[in-house]
Amino acid sequence: MTKITGAHLIARSLKQQGIDHLFGVVGFPVGPIAEAAQKEGVKYVGMRNEQAASYAAQAYGYMTGRPGACIVVTGPGVVHGLAGLANAQQNCWPMILIGGASETYRGGMGAFQEERQVLIATPFCKFAHGIESVRRIPYYVEMATRHATFGRPGACYLDMPDDIITGECDLDDVVKVERVGEPPRMIAPTENIDAALDLLEKAERPLVLVGKGMAWARAEDEVRDFIDRTQLPFVRSPMGKGVVPDDHPLAASAARTLALQQADVVFLMGARFNWIFHFGLAPRFAPDVKVIQLDISPEEIGHNKPSEVALVGDGKAIMGQMNKALEGRQWFYPKDTPWRSALGDKIAANVKSLEPQINDDQAPANYYRALRDIAAWMPRNSVLSAEGARTMDIGLTQLPVADARSCLNAGTYGTMGVGLGHAVAACVVHPDRPVIHLSGDSAIGFSGMEMETLVRYNLPAKIVVLNNGGIGPGHPEIPADPMMKMKPNALIYGARYDKMMEDFGGKGFFVEDPKDLPAALEKAMAFDGPALVNVLISQSSDRKPQQFAWHQ
Repeated sequence: MTKITGAHLIARSLKQQGIDHLFGVVGFPVGPIAEAAQKEGVKYVGMRNEQAASYAAQAYGYMTGRPGACIVVTGPGVVHGLAGLANAQQNCWPMILIGGASETYRGGMGAFQEERQVLIATPFCKFAHGIESVRRIPYYVEMATRHATFGRPGACYLDMPDDIITGECDLDDVVKVERVGEPPRMIAPTENIDAALDLLEKAERPLVLVGKGMAWARAEDEVRDFIDRTQLPFVRSPMGKGVVPDDHPLAASAARTLALQQADVVFLMGARFNWIFHFGLAPRFAPDVKVIQLDISPEEIGHNKPSEVALVGDGKAIMGQMNKALEGRQWFYPKDTPWRSALGDKIAANVKSLEPQINDDQAPANYYRALRDIAAWMPRNSVLSAEGARTMDIGLTQLPVADARSCLNAGTYGTMGVGLGHAVAACVVHPDRPVIHLSGDSAIGFSGMEMETLVRYNLPAKIVVLNNGGIGPGHPEIPADPMMKMKPNALIYGARYDKMMEDFGGKGFFVEDPKDLPAALEKAMAFDGPALVNVLISQSSDRKPQQFAWHQ
């Protein structure tokens, strides 16, 4: 009889489930899995840190629709990988973390890096299980794939002991499974569709809130059709950016506070009333606002804010129902209403208020001035990865995204360090599209060694670092007694991250005067490989004053 090892069987099982790439950091005992993956036709991307590998895997899952897979070593490797597992679960992105484990026959003996890995992974994912026999590996990979993609997507964990990885079984004894198909697309009752449209028709100040759930559902065509048919203004969540292009005439994100505060009916579409949308509560929303809520998870309906109409099911299917129902109504929201005028006036006022900063050529640049040139330089089909506090927050308001699943950022969990893992995944998934990573100088420090990963695999991401010397502005120069006198948030102002990229074999540029930025960006784009543009930012630069704190 023909024998197969556990390493080859898990690689073959991943391939069967439509998972074509594996991210990770090898070592005992998972090295054989990476080698087997390459032999089985699964491309392996070796990262410099387990956190970055897990961030790459979960972004891969979001962009492709099949779970991203990540292998990590026992104990500390699994602990590091939990960062991506938790981030994937909070973001509702599908991934499978595969952790090496001590031999099954040494459980509890204090084996090398022994840890209770299934136990510690369980709170951070939808499904976690140890694999106890070689022959059942396909069963567990199928189950993890199904849990990761069906219903609300999320994270799964599989524990692979050393003796299962190196163990063998007869091919005839392997448990047979089928490839997990596309998730079922559940629809809403017709009466709920009608109730939702009735409520929108009666609204004086309607507003659509578009979340990343619509991107995951591949519902962008249906959402755009709905917006165009109804002429309803919309605001998107940070990761919902691109479901409808940012330059759509009905986009109201530039008047976000006014739109949220004064809307009388909100269509919460594939988004959640968590901190990103201020829990749906006053003072950010009107106390009596009525909510139409579309979500794949029944448990999410009414969370933090009661819903007037519930549309439980798949975003693409339900928006198809909504558009079909509109055909018999011939209704759209009029253009010449006080609500549309108020939003338009507020957008115009906000845009005008930024003009002095956008057009300020003083060196070093402010955020808005630097982002003006970056926005003009970015190709329309770019995939944007963004992280950093002010850099990401301001950047997502200024940089255009035209396609769904093309904006990756700190997300629901607000995780710093995701950026270069996301950029690696974007290059892998979209080798034919420009990948732009916007980072603050603090954020680049979390995963900066992944520059070497980009160079090693010749993944041509273009990184732009906005450098203000800290987590927020630091010091112009390091004080004489840094442990006593330096601000806790300070970093080296003007640190040469561009030289790091150069030393790895990529291309680096250092920009001190904003007038030099366009040329540096063009040279970076022309370079056939990864490049980094390090832009000095004024330490007095900040986002425009906000009416409310971020958590209100």
